[in-house]
Amino acid sequence: MKKMKMFLMLLIGLIVMSACSLDAPGSESDESSTDSDDTMTIGFSISTLNNPFFVTLAEGAEAQAEARGASIRVIDAEDDVSKQINDVEDLIQQDVDIIMINPTDSASVGTAVESANQAGIPVITVDRVSEGGDVAVHVASDNVEGGKLAGELMVELVGEGSQVAELEGIPGSSAARERGEGFNTVADEQLDVVTKQTANFNRAEGLTVMENILQSESDIKGVFAHNDEMALGAIEAAEAAGLSDLVIIGFDATDDAVKAVEEGRLSGTIAQRPLLIGQEAIDAAVALSNDEEVEAFIPVALEVVR
Repeated sequence: MKKMKMFLMLLIGLIVMSACSLDAPGSESDESSTDSDDTMTIGFSISTLNNPFFVTLAEGAEAQAEARGASIRVIDAEDDVSKQINDVEDLIQQDVDIIMINPTDSASVGTAVESANQAGIPVITVDRVSEGGDVAVHVASDNVEGGKLAGELMVELVGEGSQVAELEGIPGSSAARERGEGFNTVADEQLDVVTKQTANFNRAEGLTVMENILQSESDIKGVFAHNDEMALGAIEAAEAAGLSDLVIIGFDATDDAVKAVEEGRLSGTIAQRPLLIGQEAIDAAVALSNDEEVEAFIPVALEVVR
């Protein structure tokens, strides 16, 4: 009997010691878990990472997220509207705190924005606007103003009344629409725009479209491309045709474009500063997460590189 009592006392002691060894609420283990849960997560759907401008934009966002102690998930929409909508739906299912979107198409992306609205997740648009849904903050340069700067530079370099061509970006994107609007505000009064053709913000297409333009419009003195990738393609076409003096102006001030300006191959480009756009977008996301007041539009200054 005594042996049985001793065995029971020993068993009870072991149970008590085992219970004491478990992590109590507020222990280091719980605090670590809480810290992890408290980390803000930002989802960033970007139109394409096959363009140096957007690569730099993503890098600016990633670096600033790390600096602000936030986690960021960057997803490449590959210039595919349907993929971007699905990507945003995936981010919603992952329960991110903020969704940043650089729209592939300003009209179609509204569906994705509305889905985020229904899930109660704030949306920040970056560089390009959304025409639908409730956007908390838009971070971008003033594309209309940038187009005007390009138009004014073109007039200065080719002279009033000169024939020029325009290489347009992706149809439906706010960047293409707004840059074209700004440029033509000047061109309608001081230049003769003999042709406008889309090259979808793509360098290879810029080369092909420019080759076709030069065959049909031999008297043009200048070309305004809605981004540097198309401008760089246009340079290749012009140089191959022996027209190295053709005035070509781009937009974005990517590294390749700035180098081309320094070499005298590109007449100028409008600097949008994508690194800073990405940084500003993250700062806005952090502010929203902290329930701070944020301006609906955060502009990033432009400058002419020539």
